[in-house]
Formats: sequence, structure tokens, C-alpha cells
Amino acid sequence: MSPTYELSLAFIGGGNMASALGAGLIGKRCGASDVHVVDIDPGTLERWSTQGVSTASIPDARLGDSKVWIFAVKPQVMKETVAACRPFLSPDTLVISIAAGIDGATLSRWLGSDQTPFTRVVRCMPNTPSLVKAGISGLLALDGVSPQDRGVAQQLLKAVGEVVWVDSDAQIDAVTALSGSGPAYVFLFIESLIAGGEKLGLTAEQSRALALATLNGATQLASLSPESPATLRERVTSKGGTTAAALEVFQQHGFEVLVHEAMQAAYNRASELAKEFSK
Repeated sequence: MSPTYELSLAFIGGGNMASALGAGLIGKRCGASDVHVVDIDPGTLERWSTQGVSTASIPDARLGDSKVWIFAVKPQVMKETVAACRPFLSPDTLVISIAAGIDGATLSRWLGSDQTPFTRVVRCMPNTPSLVKAGISGLLALDGVSPQDRGVAQQLLKAVGEVVWVDSDAQIDAVTALSGSGPAYVFLFIESLIAGGEKLGLTAEQSRALALATLNGATQLASLSPESPATLRERVTSKGGTTAAALEVFQQHGFEVLVHEAMQAAYNRASELAKEFSK
């Protein structure tokens, strides 16, 4: 007997993040026939069609059949995309936005009006490890989101990783600075480790294998250990040893301050983008 599902979804924007969510959901939490995808790119729609979902190049009445809309378009085109979809919006539609830089108040006005904003909206900031189901997403529920809606949003995003709920757009900006942009910080560190290994006489292949395994192992240890990262660091660091010598250089160059300043820059830019897109 085929499984039955109660979740009907529309992805508005069918790119990488939507594809990751679809891969985690179709056949597990919804059927292919319960999914509708809107995207302007024919190649993207063709890839989705092979999974058995319905597709469209522009929003149409089929959007009205979907109880959950997931906006996964670039923030630069979000306003016009919302305007094209709005005629098919119902009061019982749950809207989830993974468009960076569009704050909740702005999005709710675009979906409704200045006088009557549509607030059944969840803002979401996922990160790129979601593409391999190892992501984490910050979620913000606006006033019109019910406890049941929160459960649906959490169920959807947990298909690609972990979920953390926050209480404000400012905290979503902080999520952006930490976990949204964070993979790039890690990738930069991995690049530096690989290049450093090569300078010390290792091959590129050796350096890459060592760097990736070290990051992966250290992250797993930090995740699984009851000890804090600070305690784990101290246990690796023998007085007068090799690790202590390396960490002293990091400290001399203000490593912690540098990380915090970088995160502050990302946070500030997220706030700036929200102001620009709200105009």
C-alpha cells in the first residue's frame, strides 16, 4: 500500500537549497504529487519533473492547492516574486522564507498590505551544509504562526539538518553571521591548513586528507563530548609543547578578536540589506 501524506508544498524557486529540502522530504514526509515547483529556469524545472512533481515557469492557480509555500529565490527578486504569487495566497497558507536579508515585517507587508500584513510567516536562515543534510537553520515565527505551523516548519527544515528557533529579526541576523556565513569561515580555515601543510613539505593530497579529517574529527568530538570546547582545547595543549606554540601565535595576532569582528561585519551587512530591501 502506498503511503499517504498530509503535507502539500510549493517551492517558489527550485535551486540548490530547495532541491536539498525536496530530497529530504519527498517520499519521507510528502509524496512527489504533493509538491509543486515554480522556477523561471527550464533546466531546473526539468530536473524537478523527473521526480514526479508538478512544475510551472510562473505562479498560477496551482499554488493555491499548496498549504505550505517555501520562497527560495534571491532576495533581489523577492518583492516581485511575492507580488506574482500573492493572488493565490490563502489565509491558511504557511509561508516559509529562506531569502536572506528580507525581514519579517517587510515580507508580511509584501504578502498582505501596510494596513493588513500577512503574518503566517516563518523566516528561515539555513546554511550550505544542508545540501548534504548536515545543515542547521535558524527559524523565526511571526505573530500569525500557530504552534502547529511551528511544528510543520521544524519538520520540514529538520529534513536537512538541525533547527534553532530565535525570537527576532536581529537574532536571525546573528544566525546569518554565525551559521549562515560560518561555513565560508571554516572553508577558509581548511584552505589555510592545506596550504600550510604544503609549505611544511606535505603533498596537496596529504594536506587535504589531514585537514578535512582533523576538522571533521574535532567537530564530532566537540559535539559528542560533555566537556566544553575550551576544556577540549586545554587537553590538547601541553605546556611548552607544539600546540601551545601554535596557539600563542593565534593569540598574538588576535584570533578571537578577528573572528568576532568578522561576525560583526556579517551581522551589520545583514542589517543593511534588510533596510535596503524594505524600501
